[in-house]
Amino acid sequence: MTTFADLGLPAPVVSHLTSAGITSPFPIQSASLPDTMAGRDVLGRGRTGSGKTLAFSLPVVTRLARSAAQAKAEGRARRTANRPRALVLCPTRELANQIDATMKPLAEALGLRTTTVFGGVAQSRQVTALGAGVDVLIACPGRLEDLLNQKVLTLDDVEITVLDEADHMADLGFLPGVKRIMDRTPRTGQRLLFSATLDNGVDVLVKRYLTNPVTHSVDEAAAPPPQMTHHILAVADKEVKRDVVHQLAQGTGRRVLFTRTKHQAKKLARQLTAAGVPAVDLHGNLGQGARERNLAAFSSGDVKVMVATDIAARGIHVDEVELVVHVDPPAEHKAYLHRSGRTARAGSGGDVVTLMLPEERGDVRDLTRKARISARPQDVRPGDAVVSALVGEVAAFVEPVAAPTPQQQTRAAAPAGGQTAGGGRRRRGGRGRSGGGQASGQGASQGAPQGGGRSGGAQGNGGRASGGRHAGGQTAGRGQGGRPAGQGGGRSGQSRGRQGGSGR
Repeated sequence: MTTFADLGLPAPVVSHLTSAGITSPFPIQSASLPDTMAGRDVLGRGRTGSGKTLAFSLPVVTRLARSAAQAKAEGRARRTANRPRALVLCPTRELANQIDATMKPLAEALGLRTTTVFGGVAQSRQVTALGAGVDVLIACPGRLEDLLNQKVLTLDDVEITVLDEADHMADLGFLPGVKRIMDRTPRTGQRLLFSATLDNGVDVLVKRYLTNPVTHSVDEAAAPPPQMTHHILAVADKEVKRDVVHQLAQGTGRRVLFTRTKHQAKKLARQLTAAGVPAVDLHGNLGQGARERNLAAFSSGDVKVMVATDIAARGIHVDEVELVVHVDPPAEHKAYLHRSGRTARAGSGGDVVTLMLPEERGDVRDLTRKARISARPQDVRPGDAVVSALVGEVAAFVEPVAAPTPQQQTRAAAPAGGQTAGGGRRRRGGRGRSGGGQASGQGASQGAPQGGGRSGGAQGNGGRASGGRHAGGQTAGRGQGGRPAGQGGGRSGQSRGRQGGSGR
């Protein structure tokens, strides 16, 4: 079996990978690394979750470390202010942050610096970081063009350029900006392009900017990962659909629910949280701080449910998502595959559910045919065995309730020992889930899960807070020294206190 050490990576990088439990390269990595490490231009094709981020991160930091050592031996500066030595372009802020999370420790192991540049936040910190000198710049096209036009930085020293998820950048209309940025990089530099498909103009980028590229394709771009199990659940009407969605949101593992609009994502996250299933939302209306907090809560496992629009179909790179639910079927099959790719990552399996109303039957049939999905529709209602099996436990159906108003939150009495103050409806059987603390016996009202269910106590760092204030399962108090709990998709219904603090 080929190891990372066999592929010629520096010892500090191999040591970091080993300490992170990464010992064997994925196919896209073992296939492309010999060429990327040798300085060849590479076109990498593979579906989401195939290991592309590490496939380009490893050669970038390795080759930059070598050139830095050569520069030092020749008495030249290793790093210059506002002149990055490698550029990674990607379509979304979430993806930029996740690429940086992968690349930063690898770079630091070799004495290199990384930074990110994207919109939605003040540019002052980004300008400061560039002025301090960086080796790898991970950027979204819009903000990078702004900074280039302001002459904050130059790309004249870029030795390696990576275009990640080029097809998604094309889908979002970024290609003109990508071309203008690429034209500012040295023609003699190495170019790596990673994409699931070559349509929508991606082939133009390949022909224009890659020189005699070596192509490495590890799977059929249009085919779904074999570890996925696909289900089409036919529901009679919107009310049945709502109840099935609420049941599917329960369970112990991570799950992503996709809606068509930003308003629906926000509304559903609030409804789930109010019903005792903490959820966060991710969509274009959220500010960057809220997006990062919600994604962090989901990535860490503090919150198991994320409700998202298609902005997250490429932006969420979190392993161990066990279930993806297409609450609203996507418009076309590529979106279906990208959404579904949030599960069955890194060699793990996963389930994908598409909910189908009677009037959507024809569209879903066309969608699945183009995506090469052979699942047959099954008529379901809440509590059916097929739905309960996807939840992963004995049916614990929570009837949806309306999100509590601020006035209702104010009037709610603070229960003792993690019991829930009214507002939620009683669960039928099984184990309930709410904000994070363990219930101590049976709740004092209908809002409390029956015996042994989890209640809504707030959880501090490393310690459980007791007796958080709730309305319908939603945390309304604060941990000692913590921030106020958010509502719905904000802070995912949990307050964060100091270690060992008690809820108020």
